[in-house]
Amino acid sequence: MGAIRFSLLGQIEAWLGSDVVDLGHQKQRHVLAALLVDADRVVPVARVLERVWGEDPPRSAQTTLYSYLSRLRRALPSESECSLIERHPGGYVARIDPDLVDLHRFRRLVAQAKATPRPAAAAEVLEQALGLWRGEPFDGTDSAWFTAQRTTLHREHAVARLDLGDLLLRCGRDADALAVASACAADDPLDERAAGHLALALHRLGRKADALACLDRTRRLLADELGVDPGAALVELRARVLADDPELLRIDSGGGGAEPSAAITWSAPATLPPDVLDFTDRAGQPARLVEQSITGGRVVAVVGMGGVGKTSLVRHVANRVADRFPDGQLWVDLGDAKPGDVLARLLRVLGVPDRAIPADPAERGDVFRTLLRGRTVLIVLDNAMSAQQVYPLLPGTGTCAVLITSRAKPTGAEGVECVELDVFTPDEGVALLTKLVGAQRVAAEPAAAERIVALCGGLPLAVRIAGARLAARRTWRLEHMVAQLRDECRRLDQLAVGDLEVRASLALSYADLAAPARRLLRLLGLIAVPDFPPWVVAVLLELPLDEAVGHAEALVDAHLLTVSEADPVGQYRYRCHDLVRLFAAERAAEEETPDERAHAVERALGGWLAIAERMAEFVPGPCYARISGSAHRPPIDGLVPDLPREWSDAWFDAERPALLAAVRQACRSGLVDLAFDLAGCLEKYFDLRGMYSDWRALNSEVLDVCVAHGHRLGEAVMRRGLLDVTTWIAGGSGEAMGELRMAAVALWELFTELGHDAGAADVAVMHSWSSTAAGRHAEAVATAEAALAMAERACHVGGRARAELALAVAHHDSGEFTAGIRHAERALVHARELGNPRWEATALQFAGIGYREAGEFEVSGRLLDQSLSIARAHRDCYTEVLTLLASARLHLRGDRDRACGDAERALALSRRYRMTHHTAEGLELLGLLALAENRPHDAVTHLEESVALWRTRGWHSYHAAALESLGRAYEQVDPAAARRAFAEARAVRGGAGHVTGAFQDRP
Repeated sequence: MGAIRFSLLGQIEAWLGSDVVDLGHQKQRHVLAALLVDADRVVPVARVLERVWGEDPPRSAQTTLYSYLSRLRRALPSESECSLIERHPGGYVARIDPDLVDLHRFRRLVAQAKATPRPAAAAEVLEQALGLWRGEPFDGTDSAWFTAQRTTLHREHAVARLDLGDLLLRCGRDADALAVASACAADDPLDERAAGHLALALHRLGRKADALACLDRTRRLLADELGVDPGAALVELRARVLADDPELLRIDSGGGGAEPSAAITWSAPATLPPDVLDFTDRAGQPARLVEQSITGGRVVAVVGMGGVGKTSLVRHVANRVADRFPDGQLWVDLGDAKPGDVLARLLRVLGVPDRAIPADPAERGDVFRTLLRGRTVLIVLDNAMSAQQVYPLLPGTGTCAVLITSRAKPTGAEGVECVELDVFTPDEGVALLTKLVGAQRVAAEPAAAERIVALCGGLPLAVRIAGARLAARRTWRLEHMVAQLRDECRRLDQLAVGDLEVRASLALSYADLAAPARRLLRLLGLIAVPDFPPWVVAVLLELPLDEAVGHAEALVDAHLLTVSEADPVGQYRYRCHDLVRLFAAERAAEEETPDERAHAVERALGGWLAIAERMAEFVPGPCYARISGSAHRPPIDGLVPDLPREWSDAWFDAERPALLAAVRQACRSGLVDLAFDLAGCLEKYFDLRGMYSDWRALNSEVLDVCVAHGHRLGEAVMRRGLLDVTTWIAGGSGEAMGELRMAAVALWELFTELGHDAGAADVAVMHSWSSTAAGRHAEAVATAEAALAMAERACHVGGRARAELALAVAHHDSGEFTAGIRHAERALVHARELGNPRWEATALQFAGIGYREAGEFEVSGRLLDQSLSIARAHRDCYTEVLTLLASARLHLRGDRDRACGDAERALALSRRYRMTHHTAEGLELLGLLALAENRPHDAVTHLEESVALWRTRGWHSYHAAALESLGRAYEQVDPAAARRAFAEARAVRGGAGHVTGAFQDRP
């Protein structure tokens, strides 16, 4: 049947042999065309969306795109198991030989014709190329990108027809040449080359009068329409027709010779600067992408922030592709130059005398494009400021190519393909540094080299400057440069050498901004967060969201901000490069008053607090009393999406890096109310996600600031969270529960002194747990009842749930299972009233434990399964571990496989998150399973480690039970060790008072 073939030069169609393939409706065909234009090359998803739906595609476009691609895969046959349309990490690719697409075949045949020495053979190849056209390219498409592609193809088609006219005249096919020239002249009556072809063909066919009339008509049109005289070639041709010059009838059957009407003097310009010897490309090889894109008629813009290496990349590419443009290469550093002045300079380079350069800039553009018509020239426009500056300098011919570098995407210029340049990765930055300072120095201090690149933010200009300074000082160690760059206040001062300076590069971008965008950049320089959502700019500028985002997008266009993909709640996020932020902070120090700077920081950080306390309410974590300070909270209604409560943890996932940075900036700025309040909002999220190291580190940092400022309430709140995380998630040589008891007593006194019943109730529950662990059950019950009374006075529903659970734990541990079940079920009622899934799962868990100890195994299993389901639905590892341990102990009696699976998963999770208490219990359970399977040596291994951990916990009933299990294991392998274990168990139980040993789970 043959390979599948595609047509883009007319209707978008596909054929398999002589059969037409059904490609679906119009938009689906447009998606296929968007891929086929770059056949066998990966096209990013964002680029496909822009090509088909325009620069501002609807939200549904991406989903629709995936649907179209899926249908196209099914519609298009493939010769192998792989689909013709393949998904790649960078986007999609139409995996097909480009020659099977008429557009690419057309371009290949045009290039082949140029390389064919014999005119007759070259003409045949060009006729094949032009024969591929069946109508309007991409017929039916209407996006800006397709329109630009169509315009480019029309230019290529026009040049190819003119070239065919040349060839037909040279090989004596005058009648065919007349037909081609007539069509070209009808399409563009001002085209002097077409007029020359037409006149010469008429003369050769014996129609001298018509030939002269054609030339006179063209002269009048040029004068009337453009106000110019015909070029030298047409003037010379008219004189030779009048004189019946016999040379006009000569046929060229060989490979050389110039067609009479095109005989003008041309001196190919070569103004490219030399290649960059230490050029370092990036992942994704943008240099190669640009090189592949540079073909006739293409305009490619390399865009990115100042100092990102745009000029270096374009210099490198231009030198590599120079031989593809035999008619010359032009390089212009635009800066703030006016297009008319640039055109005058270019015309001089192209050999136009000063007296012949028109005064009017528009006329200069006409002359420039006339000179380039039909020639193959590469034009590089470096440091373009805007599309308005670039557009008059485009050649308007399908044989030339243009490379542009710009800090802003030239969105106003049609048909421009953009390649966005990002900063270096660490490896790329080190590669450049190595080229600058030498492999030996980098190999001697690899960590310092990586640190230099990191402190430069991967910005190639900054890395180049640091490398140049090191290269000039051979005795400097790389670590010395690290020390100089580490100080943020002096970093931009250090990143300057010769005429290279990061600050000056950024200042150029800053100067081009409108006043509101400049002020936004200054204020953003004061906020030390890694990224931020759009509402932040509205809060900083105190403007409506749409207006503020418009100023932020101006910074994006200037590559002073970047935009990330959507975060877990669907917000896109802005990111400011570290060096840009330092520059912006400098400008803020110069241009904003101290009060304005302080107010901006409070507005931004207060915005995160306002949203965080709203979202924290719905995070299923510890149900502590919410204790707030008096920090400023700007109005945020209408600025943030109205997220459903079930997305609360996803919001914290998205904002975690920014929230951590915001708390730490509040600490550095002395905003104590804001620091402790925002840190308190994070506690439930940290617990839910098992981020115990983050929790402990952040609360410790904020606690130090609260103590230093004498902020007693903030100190109490931070100590409450620290007490929880250090008790259950930590190791150590002391007894954790004993340390909990002492710290809880002191903290209870602090909350009481502050008159804060809700906070005191939370800490009283912790005190009750420590009493239960020590075997002081009456004291534990009394303390939990006091906590319940304080929670009721404070209307603290979460405190009621916690106190009831503490009562359940105390009764369970003392063997009063009926009372324990009753309190666990009351805790469940309060947890559901609160709407906190974590505590609902925990109450179900302890009710299940109570029913297990009361012998009601079926009820126990059902409650534990419900608890496990809730924990997993919320990715709550802590509650999952606890429930798995309870489930494993339940199934020890009957389903050992289930018990073993639950215990092993619980142990794995508890080790991962450093849950020492739960690790010890998981090991004990695996030891009991080994004993039941008559594997005493394995049992001893598990139980020895369990007992060692229980010695650090201070929960006597657990400790004694593990020792007794170890004694039973040793009875089979080492009777003396068994006696020692049993003796230690009796001592532990005796020290704890009367305990049953039956309770083996903890809150």
